[in-house]
Amino acid sequence: MTSPTKPAPIEFINLKAQYAALRDNINARIQAVLDHGQYILGPEVQEAEQKLAQHVGVKHCVTMASGTDALLVALMALEIGPGDEVITSAFTFAATAEVIALVGAKPVFIDVEPDTCNIDVAKIEARITSRTRAIMPVSLYGQCADMDELNACAVRHGLPVIEDAAQSFGATYKGRKSGGLSTIGCTSFFPSKPLGCYGDGGALFTNDDRLAQAAREIRVHGQSKRYTHTRIGIGGRMDTLQCAVILGKLDRFEWELGRRAELAARYQQLLEASGSGIRATTVRADRDSVWAQFTVLVERRDFVQEQLKAKGIPTAVHYPMSLNHQPAYAAYCCPECCPVSDRLAARVMSLPMSPDLDFAEQDRIVAALAEAVRQ
Repeated sequence: MTSPTKPAPIEFINLKAQYAALRDNINARIQAVLDHGQYILGPEVQEAEQKLAQHVGVKHCVTMASGTDALLVALMALEIGPGDEVITSAFTFAATAEVIALVGAKPVFIDVEPDTCNIDVAKIEARITSRTRAIMPVSLYGQCADMDELNACAVRHGLPVIEDAAQSFGATYKGRKSGGLSTIGCTSFFPSKPLGCYGDGGALFTNDDRLAQAAREIRVHGQSKRYTHTRIGIGGRMDTLQCAVILGKLDRFEWELGRRAELAARYQQLLEASGSGIRATTVRADRDSVWAQFTVLVERRDFVQEQLKAKGIPTAVHYPMSLNHQPAYAAYCCPECCPVSDRLAARVMSLPMSPDLDFAEQDRIVAALAEAVRQ
């Protein structure tokens, strides 16, 4: 008797399939860099910056070595440092708070909305003090926060806003693009992002000429010209090769965003039809999401993950511990300050999501999830 064939494992993010579809574009772009040999600040860097700024709808894009460097440079350009406070979300990756601490400032954690997982703007104003120097919302899972309300609050208090758009490049809010909604927007091109390179990369976006010039100087060790260091800086340039990869991916990007939206809507329909009671994060009517992750809320998460893993279905948790519980940030917030973030951290689970996920795989994922939940 032959045993049934075990289904092939599903990729959490199928970068191999994406590369197969874009092989000629990407290879040609990389080969051009290898031919001209300008690996640092080569012509692809300027071309990428022009096209990315045009996509976001801002005057300036300054590419960076990573999304983290983009956030760090934003704070440095705004001259935020010791004794200052920066308001941000408690439910995000550590890099958001990390850069605030690295410049010597204090991260002030705000709880999040239970349905979108984004910063709860209604709770910000009460936490503003005479030391507050900026607000840094996070556009989590691919959807922007309530940016109009947040910007209005910032204007009342004379504060700049830095959007951590590491997961939301390509998303829109009331018809405007993420990254171009505030004083500064910062994104990441980490390989798993909606627009990813093949290593680390990121970008800073702004309409402010002065901040853009400061960012360009800071990313090259504070140089205003060669060997003239007018400010403190970092080595924060994005490699020419990584900009070439981004350029090779741009032609397919709008199709990929449409496909992500289609897959997310289909996930929602399948979950509802499954009768499992599982719900995904909410997307507000005045914005969309690029679905950097498709995240659901589940009870007994460890059990559910093990059941799916046994069937070749990967999952991920973004994020298992809110920042108010992280040891490195314990001094900045009491553990009980963000109860919604704590509840989400115990329940969020991300399912496979990439433009090249097919419907058969999606059917299999939801069927396995529903079965695990019923158990």
